[in-house]
Formats: sequence, structure tokens, C-alpha cells
Amino acid sequence: MIKRIVQMTFREEEIDNFLDLFQERKQQIKAFDGCHHLELWQDTYRKNIFFTYSIWESETYLDHYRFSEFFKDTWAKTKILFTEKPHAWSVIQKDIAGN
Repeated sequence: MIKRIVQMTFREEEIDNFLDLFQERKQQIKAFDGCHHLELWQDTYRKNIFFTYSIWESETYLDHYRFSEFFKDTWAKTKILFTEKPHAWSVIQKDIAGN
């Protein structure tokens, strides 16, 4: 499993536009083959910083999504709202602290 975290910083006046776009498209993202989970997080202090957290079956499935026409359209509509360059990480879980 691949866990994908993307940090996005939006212009303050574009936060609602981003949230509307995410609500409109989240089910389609989640429905992509290989996507097991999708969350949207917001920074506690800087309200214009958001993160997407998703879990993918493999890098192959993630790439299938990332190179799709749907992603290209979604990303084009998202990136015009940014105030800073986004950051993305693909990570593999190595350990979980037990109870």
C-alpha cells in the first residue's frame, strides 16, 4: 500500500472554491481503481493550508490516477487557487505503535 500526502496552500479568498471542488470530485477520486481511502485535512493554525491523505493499492494505481484526464482537469482547476507551490509525498508505512 502507498500512502499519499499532498500539502496545498491556497489564497485565502479561494478556500471556499477549493472546498467546493473537493466536495464535487471526492467520490470520483475515491472510485478510482486502487484507491482505498481519501481524506481532506486542514492545518490547525494556518487555515489556508490543506492536505489530502489517500491510500492506494500500489504506485501503479496511483500513477494511473495521476496521469488520467480526470486528474489533469482537477489539478488544473486546483493549482490556479494556490499561493505557494504544493508538496507531495508517497510513503510506505513501516511501523505502528501498539496499544
